Amino acid sequence: GKFTFFIFSLIPVQTLFVWNILVLPQYVQRAFEGTWLGKNFEAATAFNSLLIFILCPVVAALSAKAKVYRMMILGTAVMGLSPFLLVAGGDTAPAMVAYILVLSIGEAMWQPRFLQLAAEIAPEGRTGVYMGVAQLPWFLTKALVPLYSGAAMAAWCPAEGPRSTTTLWLVSGCIALVSTTLLVLAKGWVGRDFRTRA
Repeated sequence: GKFTFFIFSLIPVQTLFVWNILVLPQYVQRAFEGTWLGKNFEAATAFNSLLIFILCPVVAALSAKAKVYRMMILGTAVMGLSPFLLVAGGDTAPAMVAYILVLSIGEAMWQPRFLQLAAEIAPEGRTGVYMGVAQLPWFLTKALVPLYSGAAMAAWCPAEGPRSTTTLWLVSGCIALVSTTLLVLAKGWVGRDFRTRA
């Protein structure tokens, strides 16, 4: 029960990964049309990968004494709050850079701990099975997000016509923060057995 709840509670925040694959390139191309960023929208999506390469070991070193479940809560919160930077800052380059930076910091905080916690939950001798099954929600997320991402783009960031990109990012941020809420609410149940440090 704990294992199932834990891995499926991360689906909302994982939607941001798929959102960045399906929505971010088109959003940048449309919202920044006529600018350098609009013409080179690939830079926005590649920036996250570069930051993760740099940030993961740095964040791991800085949070070596932190409890893993606490890092999961904080990391999903930071990542979930990142779209609100585009809500507040609008379609501007500084807001886009801040979004990707904060998103990457949040990802570096919780993503490396995910399989560690899945391994801790697993009964003795079944660690490999549990770590394999832990990837199921990621598969489901990749199937779920396309069901609404196209409609969201058509409604709030169409190729032509009026746009409401703040709504686009507000929705994605609210969805992502559901993971943090679930982890906080289940801390006494799921988190109490985790004693491992980061």
